[in-house]
Parts: sequence; C-alpha cells; structure tokens
Amino acid sequence: MEPIDPAYGTVPLLLIAAGAIAVLLLLVIWVRLHAFVSLVLVSLGVALATRIPLDDVVPTMLYGFGDTLASVGLLVGLGVMIGRLLEVTGGAGVLAGALINAFGEKRAPLALGVASLIFGFPIFFDAGLIVMLPIVFSVARRLGGSVLLYALPTAGAFAVMHAFVPPHPGPVAAAGQIDADMGVTLIVGLLLAVPTWYIASYLYSLYAGRRIHLPAPAEFGAADPEDRDASGEVPEVSASPGAGTATKAAPKAPAGDAVPADAPRLTAVLGILLLPMLLIFANTGLSTLAATGAVAEDALWVQALVLIGQTPVALLITTVVAMLALAPGRFSRRYLEKLANDSLGPVCSIILITGAGGMFGGVLEISGIGEALASSLESTGMPVILAAFVIATCLRVAQGSATVALTTTAALVAPLIAASPGLSTIDLSLIVVAIACGSTVLSHVNDSGFWLVGRFLGMDVKTTLRTWTVMETLIGTVGFVLAALLSLVL
Repeated sequence: MEPIDPAYGTVPLLLIAAGAIAVLLLLVIWVRLHAFVSLVLVSLGVALATRIPLDDVVPTMLYGFGDTLASVGLLVGLGVMIGRLLEVTGGAGVLAGALINAFGEKRAPLALGVASLIFGFPIFFDAGLIVMLPIVFSVARRLGGSVLLYALPTAGAFAVMHAFVPPHPGPVAAAGQIDADMGVTLIVGLLLAVPTWYIASYLYSLYAGRRIHLPAPAEFGAADPEDRDASGEVPEVSASPGAGTATKAAPKAPAGDAVPADAPRLTAVLGILLLPMLLIFANTGLSTLAATGAVAEDALWVQALVLIGQTPVALLITTVVAMLALAPGRFSRRYLEKLANDSLGPVCSIILITGAGGMFGGVLEISGIGEALASSLESTGMPVILAAFVIATCLRVAQGSATVALTTTAALVAPLIAASPGLSTIDLSLIVVAIACGSTVLSHVNDSGFWLVGRFLGMDVKTTLRTWTVMETLIGTVGFVLAALLSLVL
C-alpha cells in the first residue's frame, strides 16, 4: 500500500506517533495488557488519529500484519522445528560442547558470534537467529550465567550482516537506488561489519550479561516473560494429578552438561546448520550471475536452484533433512509428529505478537508519519553521509522497519548524491552503510524484530528496551562513526 496524503503537518504527525508509543508502553508495562491486544488497539488508534479513511483502516492494519507474517511465519515455524530437533536429540549440546572445547569457556560468546557472522552472510536475520538459538541456550545452560552473554553476540551478528552486507535486501536495494557498486559495497560492508559487531555487540554483551541475569529458557521457544517471578526465574509448575496420562509427553532437551549417548555426530549437526546457508548462498550467487549475464536467467537449472534457495524453501528442505537424519533410531514417526506439533505451540504467541508489531509499523508507514519527517530533513544542508544517517534514523524510529527505512532513505538522498560532484565509488558504498546504520538504531515497540528477540529470549518489554534496543543503537552508532571516519580519510 502507498502512504496516504497526510491530514496534518509534520509536527502533529510526530506528536501522534510519540503519543502512540507512550500509550503502548503504558498498556504493556503498567496496565499489563497482553502485547498482542495492546499493539492491535494502538494501531487502530493511530489509524483513526491520522485520519486514514474509515474504509481503509482495517486494510491498512492487515497490510502491516500480513506482510510481517508472510516473511516471519514460515521462517519461525520451520526454524523452530529444526531447532527443537537439534535440542531434543542432543545435537545442540554436541555443537555447544565442540565450541567450548575449541574456544574455551571464556571465549564461548565470541565463538557463537563468529559462527553467526559466517552463517549471517547469506541467511536473513530471522531465520539465522531462530536456527542458532538452541545452540545458544545449550551453551548458556552448560556454562551458566545470563543467557544475554551468549545470545546478544549471536543476535547482533545476524543484525549487522543483515543491515550492512549484500546480498541482504536492504543494502542491495539502497546500493541500487544510489548507483553504488555492489561488489565494493559488499567489501566495505564486511570490513565495517566485523569491528562494529565486536564493539557494539560482543563487548556490550559482556557488560549486559554481568548486570542483567536472564536464565536460559528450559525449552526452546517455551519461555514467557510473564511467567518470571521477581528474581527473573521461571517457577516450576507441577502437573495436575492424572493429567496427560493418555499421551506420551514430548521429550525434554538434555539438561545442563548432559548429552544423550545416542546424540548425533558433530558432522551431522554442522551439515544441518550449513545446508540452508549453502542453498541460500546458491540462490544469491546465481541471481547475481544472472543479473550480470554470466548465466542464462531463463535456464531451467538456474530457476530451480534459485527456487530451492529461497529462504522458506531452503528451511523446508532443511527441516525434512533434519527429520530424516535425526529421528530414525531415536523416536517413532508418531513421536516425531508430536514433537513437531508441540514445538509450534509456544511460538504461536511470538508469531502473532511479531505480526502485530508489523501492523503498528505498517500503520505508521501508511499514515505518512515517516515520509513527512524524512522530507522535512532533505533540505537541511548537512553533508550527504550525515543526512543519510539522520533521515534513516528518523524513518526507523517513526515506522520500525529497517528495510523500509533503508530503501526509502536511499530514494530520498539519491537527488542529493546526484547534486554532489566528486563522490567516489567508495564514498557511495559508505553512504549505503550510513543508511544501514541509521535504519538499525533504536529498535523499539514498532519493530517486529523487537518482539521476536524479546519473546524468544523470554524478556519483558523493559528488559528488551534495556538490552536489544541499546545494542541495536550501539551497532548503528558505532557503524556510522566508522563509516564517517573512513569517508574523511579516503
């Protein structure tokens, strides 16, 4: 959907957005109204307050909700099945043990982050994070301490790669809009992504992990922040007498250091984790070659490999392979079906809340709030790289979606770039990174990723703001500072 013609000027629209965010935080944190209901309610209020035509109010809400579910629902559903299989069979514990043995206990967070940087090159943020989380939780349960110490480097690595480095859609679209060379952008993005991740994600995780104790969820996807007591622990709940006697319970993941005797081999676990990466990498590589004319775009084998390398299809193939590789000899097909079914239950809330976060962001986008703010900044006279960062930041804060902020900012600054002679190829790539940095900062309640990370890690809204939002802001700020410094010396 296209943004409507705003009924108000920039200032009233910004006041509506600020008021909506304040009301949402009030409902979730103090009133304790469920996040899903709160997000839908506030989205409706914003649509009415910004005078979206009444006939378009519900379609506008469904636009953001459906668009987010289309991109997240399949990834979360398939990813959590893969993760649960790795966890229950002991595969997550096998890889966790291998990482600890290879890097040492003190370097386990670093090892998880480096592995995620590698996996994050072709894999999108949502899919990569969900597949890696069982490994993160296994390491956290084995070594102890706050799960943030292990989860933040992993989430930060996927976030940095998703924002900074082609072939991810945001930087690809931004580079195309301003005619930046894709190969140079990839190299510049990689060179800036690694130090940005180390400073803003890894070092920050050491700080946050010591100050905020957050226990690892007992089961992947089963943590609910509302179940935590005052100490942050999840209280144990005893089953009622006689309950569930007719159905065999789903298997539990190995606790602590325990790894079952029939756990899969390390090579099998690595193969399952690498399979979606290789499939997606083949997709992006062939798409790039087809765009340059190196291979025939209409060739059947090219189209077939591009299809199976689409993220949902790649995860579907990986899920089937994981079932075939991990289940035989460990549990029956009926038990496998129950395990897959039970793995989906806990994440239904995550999927719906994430979709509602996308609804809120979509309403803010269609109402014209972000576009009105960005347009008012175009003629400020700032240097192009600074203007790109500031406009992307404002769009990110206003409507939530990093990809929308990236693509919209690139379109807005393209005329400024065309009117600025003397910009080199590297300068254009650094501007793409600056846009990516602005679109990363201040992830908050209108960002679907905010809810995805918070719910999977079992954090309430306040804790998510204190950790995920702070880390995303550090990633964007550190990355922009590095890009701006490079633009001054190159």
